Amino acid sequence: MFRALVLDEAGGVVTPSIRELDESALPAGNVTVAIEFTTVNYKDGLVVNGGGGLVKRWPHVPGIDFAGTVVASAHPDYRPGDRVVLTGWRVGELQWGGCAQKARVDGDWLVPLPAGLTTRQAMAVGTAGFTAMLAVMALEERGLTPAAGEVLVTGAAGGVGSVATALLAQRGYTVVASTGRVDAHDYLKGLGAATLVDRAPFADPAKRPLEGERWAGCVDSVGGNTLARVLAQMSYGGSVAAVGLAGGAKLEHTVLPFILRGVNLLGIDSVMCPKGRRSAAWARLRADLPVAKLDAMTVAARLADVPRLASEIVKGQVRGRVVVDVNA
Repeated sequence: MFRALVLDEAGGVVTPSIRELDESALPAGNVTVAIEFTTVNYKDGLVVNGGGGLVKRWPHVPGIDFAGTVVASAHPDYRPGDRVVLTGWRVGELQWGGCAQKARVDGDWLVPLPAGLTTRQAMAVGTAGFTAMLAVMALEERGLTPAAGEVLVTGAAGGVGSVATALLAQRGYTVVASTGRVDAHDYLKGLGAATLVDRAPFADPAKRPLEGERWAGCVDSVGGNTLARVLAQMSYGGSVAAVGLAGGAKLEHTVLPFILRGVNLLGIDSVMCPKGRRSAAWARLRADLPVAKLDAMTVAARLADVPRLASEIVKGQVRGRVVVDVNA
């Protein structure tokens, strides 16, 4: 038996409850993991609240990432006792996820726990931090360097934004953090932000397809009007790594930033990311993300806290990273 947060749906209303389940209830897979920690991401907030149409079968166990220890394996790469991490592959959406004490998955979806990281630290990184690292890698592969100029991080107080701010600052970039949360200013400066800007002006529709050039690069987790305004303000040859849609999925813009300023819009997918790039991103996280800053952006939670946190995160009320101890 194991404990899990289970979601039931009736008439479009999702009801969460913590239950004891038999291991036979787990979905098919060739590796069974005893989970130690999971997290609460924006997508988890949508799932727990029934948003986005992400879940197709009920009852459902949410949690798009987890870290723990292999207890049974028919996969050639893993044996009982191995420490592993999972992010993505639509676990927590189409398949039961990490808000439980056990999970069963395809071993191809796992990566070994990076040396030097605990399972708790791996989930302090989690999907949000992994996505932030992919964004930084993509920007640098398009030529971004600290000497190029200011780098904007939108939604900076959120999970992706917090890790992106810390990573970029650690690598010597001048980070400008965009947030609407006055209470997050000291927090973001502590992560390395050089300058803070209010998010409100970015939420207004772009008045012109091209505005004054300012940003050498950007990690954008907001989308919508914010992404449109950022594109209009990019410096020549600059790149935007688009990772989210907290402000909307629709992008209204012209092609002018792309054909007159050579701006690059880089899509970042952390869900189906190939295994080789996953391993490279985790290696970079281990090397580039200061543990002290990771700890500063992390708060602890229990499985029973997830429904409340899920509601708060979709409202933009969760700062940084939440690590959930599924055994607490």
